[in-house]
Amino acid sequence: MNNTTDVLEAIVAADETFMEIFRKGDAAGIAALYTENAQFLPPNSEIVMGRQAIQATFQAFMDMGVKAVNLETLEVEGYGDTASEVGTYTLEDVEGQILDRGKFLVIWKQEAGQWKLHRDMINTSMPAPE
Repeated sequence: MNNTTDVLEAIVAADETFMEIFRKGDAAGIAALYTENAQFLPPNSEIVMGRQAIQATFQAFMDMGVKAVNLETLEVEGYGDTASEVGTYTLEDVEGQILDRGKFLVIWKQEAGQWKLHRDMINTSMPAPE
């Protein structure tokens, strides 16, 4: 059975991998970090279902000028082969300017011995444009 420290360390390491792959501009690599039937729930959008759609969504973020995603884990709780993570994020452009900042909730699931994002919801903390 996984203890909370092991789960926390594994999730933080997975987040580091996510950030590194995003900085490389590899949308397919990002999609591979999600489970086969993953769901991504971005703000102001419908639910994005499955790796192919998740890849297209992240490619669109990259095409809009997002060059880096910075994730900070605030809390992780393990439940056997699943875990929940609450954290904050910032999205940056090529010059390091913050394009968006907010919070996220991820349900992680172990697939073939690896922690993968299963349900990923992000929510901006920036004020709505007027």
